Amino acid sequence: MVDELHLKNVPKATAKRLPLYLRYLNMLQDSGVTRIKSKEFSELTQVPSATIRRDFSHLGELGRSGYGYDVAYLIEVFNEILNTDEEKRIVLVGFGNLGKALAKNNFRRNNNLNITAVFDSDPAVYGQKIDGHYVHPMSELKQVVADLGSTVAISTVPSQYSQSAVDQIVDAGITAILNFAPDRVDVPNNVHVQYIDLTTELQTLIFFDENYQKKLAERLS
Repeated sequence: MVDELHLKNVPKATAKRLPLYLRYLNMLQDSGVTRIKSKEFSELTQVPSATIRRDFSHLGELGRSGYGYDVAYLIEVFNEILNTDEEKRIVLVGFGNLGKALAKNNFRRNNNLNITAVFDSDPAVYGQKIDGHYVHPMSELKQVVADLGSTVAISTVPSQYSQSAVDQIVDAGITAILNFAPDRVDVPNNVHVQYIDLTTELQTLIFFDENYQKKLAERLS
């Protein structure tokens, strides 16, 4: 449906917005909406309509001028891009409060994403089974990753220890890391890191919400 050439040329900023688009498209479909224009979708997602059209153009011809976009078709396209039929065995490094919350949730909405091993640097929790997860010491990371065939890791290690943890994750053979520490880390070119900064995400949400409410008030006045 979406050829590999298009996918290779998708900018990182666009790729980050695809799950957001899919979430709202599913909401639209659940509400009985069958097609939508970029301006209407912009009001829903709070992403500028020009950005939406540009993002969609990276994936091919997804809509028609004057008609808009077919919701069911877009869902099919984004599901193809974002979902995989292969199980991804994910290792979790850092089993504090955030790590425990992530492990407990364990991507229950997607059966192909599974946290299958957890690690921590605190000797007090080594060998314990917490919320159904056996806690490994970091010294076992390389062997467990090899045994599981994992390529994806989540790190919830605080910023001051993040680089050291990521170095061990990379050394274990992981090539994709979701890092909950906002400070940038150094990794080889073949390793991809996605940063989750909850403070920045919340500030961005508040900014868009306040601007949206102002525009709405101006429109209604």
